[in-house]
Amino acid sequence: MNSPDPGAATEVTLSVDGREVAVPEGQTILAACTAAGVETPTICWAPNLTPVNVCRVCVVELEGSRTLVPACSRPVEAGMQISTDSERVRHSRRMVLEFLGSANDLSQASEIADWSRHYGADPARYDAPCSDDSSSGPTAGGEAGLEPERVDEPVRIQDDLYIRAYDRCVLCYKCVEACGDDAQHTFAIAVAGRGFDARIRTEYDTELPESACVYCGNCVAVCPTGALQFRTEFDLRAVGEWRPDDQTVTRTVCSYCGVGCNLELHVQDERIVKVTSPADHSVTNGHLCIKGRFGWEYVHAPAFEPPSTTQAEH
Repeated sequence: MNSPDPGAATEVTLSVDGREVAVPEGQTILAACTAAGVETPTICWAPNLTPVNVCRVCVVELEGSRTLVPACSRPVEAGMQISTDSERVRHSRRMVLEFLGSANDLSQASEIADWSRHYGADPARYDAPCSDDSSSGPTAGGEAGLEPERVDEPVRIQDDLYIRAYDRCVLCYKCVEACGDDAQHTFAIAVAGRGFDARIRTEYDTELPESACVYCGNCVAVCPTGALQFRTEFDLRAVGEWRPDDQTVTRTVCSYCGVGCNLELHVQDERIVKVTSPADHSVTNGHLCIKGRFGWEYVHAPAFEPPSTTQAEH
């Protein structure tokens, strides 16, 4: 008889929307939802980053819990009864998506837009000023006469590699995590300010080229809204020539050193327009250095033509 594998993980059994599912101990409710075939919205979560629990769009209803719990970080426990599509969950997710959409430009956040349509989120209902009629009470915007505030800052273009558009930033913290303990360990950026004025900043709001940034671009890679964006993509979008559906993606191995990082070359009109890396690759986990991320312009340099014999003589 085969003896049990001492290294095998203990499985935990729980219920997700009435379906029994078993996942390894230490996994999250989100992992259990995935194992049960339930798609769960996330904004601040990524498979190669530590969950920070800031967007709250992944919340689920846990039987016996007073509040909704974040699926991305709550570890599973045996016997949990999880509901992912109750009216309470749907209402909470819809409100989060509406609040984000009422304050930020989410025109380039395709996944958030998809979930907003799924939950019937309508940020536009906050756009109109509130009624002054005290008999009817305040409308969705809050106190009578107040208009919703939106993030309105010019795009920051301080180099030729990537741009920062704070009107699209939803403070998901992904860039901060990628710059810090989860990938680069540069700690060039953090959240500065409070409340509505909170922004992702360099230290003392120094311009990017003078900051501690090493231009690995890992922050750009994890941004879900286009707040951080390749300069090439930004320029093509500006002239209406950014066409993701016409792009091919080819995986190759970076040739700058011997680490073996995998690159995904996004090619449009026979030109590389940006480089990413697969999040599930064992070497990179989606992260790269400045050479792998941005060091591809030489591919499109004019071919070298050696001088003719006559020219060499002169």
